[in-house]
Amino acid sequence: VGLRVARQLSAADFSACYLKAIETQPNFAVAWSNLGCVFNAQGEIWLAIHHFEKAVTLDPNFLDAYINLGNVLKEARIFDRAVAGYLRALSLSPNHAVVHGNLACVYYEQGLIDLAIDTYRRAIELQPHFPDAYCNLANALKEKGNVSEAEECYNTALRLCPTHADSLNNLANIKREQGNIEDAVQLYRKALEVFPEFAAAHSNLASVLQQQGKLQEALMHYKEAIRSADTHTLSLSRSLSSRWFDNYEDRMKKLVSIVADQLDKNRLPSVHPHHSMLYPLSHGFRKAIAERHGNLCLDKINALHKPAFEYPKDLKASAGRLRVGYVSSDFGNHPTSHLMQSIPGMHSSEKFEVFCYALSPDDNTNFRVKVVAEANHFTDLSQLPCNGKAADRIHQDGLHILVNMNGYTKGARNELFALRPAPIQCMWLGYPGTSGAPFMDYIVSDKETSPFEVAEQYSEKLAYMPHTFFIGDHANMFPHLKKKAVIDFKSNGHIFDNRIVLNGIDLKAFLDSLPDVKVVKVRCGDSGVAETNGALSMPVIPMNTAAEAIINMINQGQIQVIINGFTVSNGLATTQINNKAATGEEVPRTIVVTTRSQYGLPEDSIVYCNFNQLYKIDPPTLQMWANILKRVPNSVLWLLRFPAVGEPNIQQYAQNFGLPGSRIIFSPVAPKEEHVRRGQLADVCLDTPLCNGHTTGMDVLWAGTPMVTMPGETLASRVAASQLQCLGCPELIAHTRQEYEDVAVKLGCDMEYLKMIRSRVWKQRICSPLFNTKQYTMDLEKLYLQMWERHASGSKPDHLVKLQPVESSESA
Repeated sequence: VGLRVARQLSAADFSACYLKAIETQPNFAVAWSNLGCVFNAQGEIWLAIHHFEKAVTLDPNFLDAYINLGNVLKEARIFDRAVAGYLRALSLSPNHAVVHGNLACVYYEQGLIDLAIDTYRRAIELQPHFPDAYCNLANALKEKGNVSEAEECYNTALRLCPTHADSLNNLANIKREQGNIEDAVQLYRKALEVFPEFAAAHSNLASVLQQQGKLQEALMHYKEAIRSADTHTLSLSRSLSSRWFDNYEDRMKKLVSIVADQLDKNRLPSVHPHHSMLYPLSHGFRKAIAERHGNLCLDKINALHKPAFEYPKDLKASAGRLRVGYVSSDFGNHPTSHLMQSIPGMHSSEKFEVFCYALSPDDNTNFRVKVVAEANHFTDLSQLPCNGKAADRIHQDGLHILVNMNGYTKGARNELFALRPAPIQCMWLGYPGTSGAPFMDYIVSDKETSPFEVAEQYSEKLAYMPHTFFIGDHANMFPHLKKKAVIDFKSNGHIFDNRIVLNGIDLKAFLDSLPDVKVVKVRCGDSGVAETNGALSMPVIPMNTAAEAIINMINQGQIQVIINGFTVSNGLATTQINNKAATGEEVPRTIVVTTRSQYGLPEDSIVYCNFNQLYKIDPPTLQMWANILKRVPNSVLWLLRFPAVGEPNIQQYAQNFGLPGSRIIFSPVAPKEEHVRRGQLADVCLDTPLCNGHTTGMDVLWAGTPMVTMPGETLASRVAASQLQCLGCPELIAHTRQEYEDVAVKLGCDMEYLKMIRSRVWKQRICSPLFNTKQYTMDLEKLYLQMWERHASGSKPDHLVKLQPVESSESA
């Protein structure tokens, strides 16, 4: 009955007809299967699965029901059961090409690329005119690095079906990667002619157009991608920073509704966990997004059918030392290494044995060299792509604790952790959120970043550091910035600490060679803490022959000058003098000069800055910044071209608020050392509340520049507050938008207050625990020992939030 009137009935009518058929004939397998099709079309995945399973129970030889069951299980990402359904279908019809193709898709999703390739080839052998199979085979070949054969397969798919949109889009991606941009653009456009709602093609084309500077057309395609409900493109349009504030609230509402629908249907949300903190999602949604990705890792490793590992029960095999392994794709020139490269070598050699596992090849930088040299053991897993074998290799080392430094960032291999090669596994530093994964036991955080009241946001147990969970290796990488001198270029009694700044390892000796250098004392408002390392003292060079030579060097664009036997270099020329010093791999050996004039910054204005990527700036944040600039008339905002195409759009937005374009100044992204050093020129950093400057926050604080922040609900929005609490500057933490503006305005208008706060930040960099890597390592070791003690006693992981007594070490 249902089939006979199919064209004339609604889905509800379909259901009623099939239910009536089942009521009349409870063992009517076809009705059960057809009702499953109706539920699947309605998005009722679990009901569809139930009805298909009932159909094959009633008729074990029901081929179509097995195929439909496999399809819906594949859609729900229940891969093991999908494979079983397809294999049963193939036992009934061994030469069914479409089933072979679908089975190959599941293998591909499970990470079984070789098996997927073989199965796609079998599908093509059975049905040579099968463009979908050729396209999917090409995807798998490209995954394996066989780009030339992948390109051939895409072309074959297009010969069979010139309007095959996926092949057009994917072939365009290859052309783009090969640098053949014009061909790529033509292919993207052709894909969109065939399928105007193709969100991925819109997004890809927009990205290319963005790089070509064709902003208006790029924006149009980003909007089309968003309209087509592929929400990952929204994050791309944010990076464009191109009028993304138009209909911002409506876009956010649409995104939330899409994610809600995807989660309700047990589908993998198109918002990535790493992007989820950028959108107004609930804690439950963010955690659920992470859980879906954690479950995806479990699906992949379940296909390996590996038995559970056995673990060490005590420390006997390691001579009483706790074995800790750090896993990261970022051991090299990456912000994560800039933060933690000294930690492996600072662990107690008596109590700890340190292992590092690299997920990326050697980039031949000093960052990699340092970690390799200072860890007790270093293993490169990048040449071991099989997760099962890589987990075996980790397990061979008999670890007690395995540390995940990637989370869901680029280069992660969470499947290694899903295989559980160590008895205790924890998240640390590299990823600002929960894993949502049952295979991660702890997340290292602190009470400011992850208040215990919101522990339910995390699938892991909280493990608190006593100060902040964040750390920076700035004292080791940039010791030349511990002290500074300035030039009194105006000679009018008003001495500025951030107009013309000199830094250097040999700064004291250089100053001793100059006549008439005086030292100015600046009150920091914290008399309870003694002066440390000259933090309250600022050497001032008067306008003498040496000062004039330095200023002339800058004005004339010279690379360096020699003064009294000391080399004084232009801070814009570090890559020309020593590229490894520019990247932060080595410490500059010269006296380095940094000036506002180098960046077009006004000498007599308050300079607010933010050096984050532009995607972290949402409309409410830019609104606050505009309000601050209006309330502090003699002020400018200093941003980065990160990316460059965002500049004209940010400028336009400012002008819409009545601010002339001259009030916002952009600079290019700089090498690491210059990036940190030039932060000294700003008066105040305005943090992005949506997603704070994490490494960037540490950079600007090491430069001695105060940072105003406003913690939000997410971990990513609370890191800066944690840094400031640790630094001893809680007055820079606002709790409302109005308070954020007021704090920033006070710093911009009250010059004595600004001097006091700047002096405190300058001093506390050295005195506080914020940059003290030795102290940090000792505190981290205490957490590791607590984790092990619980495990060794037979207890399950639990929150470690009672802070242990802190043993002090030397300052940074």
